[in-house]
Amino acid sequence: MIQAIGATIAVGWLAFWVFWFAAAATAKRSRLGTYSSVSILLRLGIFVLVFVLIRVKAFGALIPSPAVQALGLVLWVLGLAFAVWARLYIGRNWGMPMTERVDPELVTTGPYRSVRHPIYTGVIVALIGTSLAVGLYWLIIAAAVAAYFIYSATIEERNLAREFPSSYPAYKRSTKMLIPLLF
Repeated sequence: MIQAIGATIAVGWLAFWVFWFAAAATAKRSRLGTYSSVSILLRLGIFVLVFVLIRVKAFGALIPSPAVQALGLVLWVLGLAFAVWARLYIGRNWGMPMTERVDPELVTTGPYRSVRHPIYTGVIVALIGTSLAVGLYWLIIAAAVAAYFIYSATIEERNLAREFPSSYPAYKRSTKMLIPLLF
């Protein structure tokens, strides 16, 4: 059973990333020099962590009960669906974390009405779901990605406040960063 769930999730993540990179081709042009060395190092660190954990086969350890696996599968589907909805909704304004776009627009409706960074929320929920469905060691990846997304969101919010000084502060006060009603 765990192999079937693991295979389903692996194929689902692969489809998600194929869609993600294909959709990136429609994004607006980036401003030059928008990637910081910290951002590049954090991305590289997460990639290395995933690679190392896969190589030592840690992901198969600590398999949860069938009920927890089912919950994980539901969270995985809901998280990816939320991230895809947010990505489709933001359209050409999307960018890699901490990227600044030429002629940006502030999107505050759709999934952005619930949280300021719904793509990050969706991916984190999907990673937590993956952990519950296939192995609790995925929580290491979920925690690393969540830390990176919180860092990215902080930088992005600073940029958005500078770009939209009359509208972003009110949006920020009325909407949580990642978790509706909490954070």
